[in-house]
Amino acid sequence: MIYFDNSATTKPFEEVMTAYQKAATQFFANPSSLHYLGSDAERLLMRTRQAVAEQLRIETEEVIFTSGGTESNNLAIKGIAFQHQTRGKHLITSSVEHPSVLEVFKELEQNGFEVSYASVDHSGKVDPEEIKSLIRKDTILISIMSVNNELGTIQPLEEIGDIAGMYPKVLFHADHVQGIGKVPLSLKKAKVDLCSISGHKIHGLKGTGILYVRKGVLLSPLFHGGGHEANRRSGTENLPGMVAFAKALRMIKEKEKKQLNELIHLRHHLINQLNVMEQVIVNSPLSGAPHIINVSVPGIKPEVMIHALAKKNIFVSAKSACSSKQPDVSSVLKACNLKESVTKSAIRISLSYSNTIEEADLFLKEFNSAIRYLEKGR
Repeated sequence: MIYFDNSATTKPFEEVMTAYQKAATQFFANPSSLHYLGSDAERLLMRTRQAVAEQLRIETEEVIFTSGGTESNNLAIKGIAFQHQTRGKHLITSSVEHPSVLEVFKELEQNGFEVSYASVDHSGKVDPEEIKSLIRKDTILISIMSVNNELGTIQPLEEIGDIAGMYPKVLFHADHVQGIGKVPLSLKKAKVDLCSISGHKIHGLKGTGILYVRKGVLLSPLFHGGGHEANRRSGTENLPGMVAFAKALRMIKEKEKKQLNELIHLRHHLINQLNVMEQVIVNSPLSGAPHIINVSVPGIKPEVMIHALAKKNIFVSAKSACSSKQPDVSSVLKACNLKESVTKSAIRISLSYSNTIEEADLFLKEFNSAIRYLEKGR
């Protein structure tokens, strides 16, 4: 099996599964319980939060455990919007964000907020100067992803953070779900106020993630109840999931430190070979994230190509997994002003640190064969 769909989800590390099982069986008590079993669970929760904070070089109180990227994005955007609406109801994002960001902004528009959508160039990159030009007196939030989930485009977060930092009332949220463990980001240097991270993108478990909230930033909670996570996310803590997330984060950070250059080399090898195929158009920028390659084969529907490759035990995807069952046209590629034939035929190849050159070469061979076979059938 060749698994090139790691941006949709990753296979959990064995060590993550072991850590989850141990925490679930040995620390099953509610961390809020007063007896010693609850105290043991609470201590593990505190150590886990500290471990995550150390990996991200932030404070322990700045970590909010969530159920993943979608909840983190919702909590960050809605939380800031509703908490600070008295000082302004204008929000800024880009036209190529993940659905869990764009759909939140659409809902907020229906609730009286005004949203400005920054445009992107042909590679999907935003212009920090346009972001600056969109800021108004009533702007309270800028939300821009670190890495585009379809193209792999790396956004200039440090430049945007510098701009946001010039306006005391403007907070800066980064969706770092696709970037964590592959594209280094210093939250402090980029002046990020809130940051979303998901566990299942880094060989952790589905239903786990965090939201970084800079100390001093106030936000309205989505959930109300027992006041968990310092009154920011009520609900009995998923301690085994938190432990699994911390383990996955530590391991992906180690791999980033040791194997990032290998992953970059693998991506460049694939891009170079794909560029040789005359039917193939590479949509991703060469300077993009080291694990994402978006290509189009005009005239061949993405789902047809995906099923053809799956028959060879090779797995890729179309667009974002969260919108892959929607109409063919990629809204991200459309926002880049690419031709309709390109936007309707795009597939995404997404890598992990466990993928190899041998897998890449076999994929290239079978991909080329599938193109020839499918073209004959048209």
